[in-house]
Amino acid sequence: MKKMLILATRNQHKQRELEELLAPLGFEVKSLADFPDFPEVEEDGRSFEENAAKKARITAMYTGLTSLADDSGLEVAALGGQPGIYSARFAGEQGNDEANNRKLLRLMKEFPAKQRQARFVCVVAVSGPDGETQTVMGVCDGQIAFEPEGAAGFGYDPLFIPAGYTRTFAELSAEEKNLISHRAQALKKLPGLLASQA
Repeated sequence: MKKMLILATRNQHKQRELEELLAPLGFEVKSLADFPDFPEVEEDGRSFEENAAKKARITAMYTGLTSLADDSGLEVAALGGQPGIYSARFAGEQGNDEANNRKLLRLMKEFPAKQRQARFVCVVAVSGPDGETQTVMGVCDGQIAFEPEGAAGFGYDPLFIPAGYTRTFAELSAEEKNLISHRAQALKKLPGLLASQA
């Protein structure tokens, strides 16, 4: 019988990416879409780690099942690490991917190629119903493109060129992205965490 794992997200793009990356670990995966009454968790932490741990802990305690949450975002060196933990809300509380990308391009307009370094950061937290929570972090270095390229992916993917590549995340296939992404790097460290929850 497969072990159950709840993904603490309502983001369908993130859910699909996590499901693909978790498939080899043999868990039956559900998301918050399967718990329509689950309350919204305010992401008021001061770091990716605090936000991921809070989401995982509350989800596990609410559902009584092992929960996995991630908090991730883009850190741009020239902008002092912005947008960071505010990546999803960079263009305002009602911001969307397009608005966030427009704002980033506007702020980066004057920076030449050699000053466009950035990295995607992902912290994954796993929590059991007892509240015990552990985290791992993954990073993918790269740089910001001068204009959006590609139609795949989500978020800042059309603007992020991973190190060693000439194409953005949004131009890569899901298989290619899942080999190198920040989320993939974090999830590679997960088997040890999930084994402790088995």
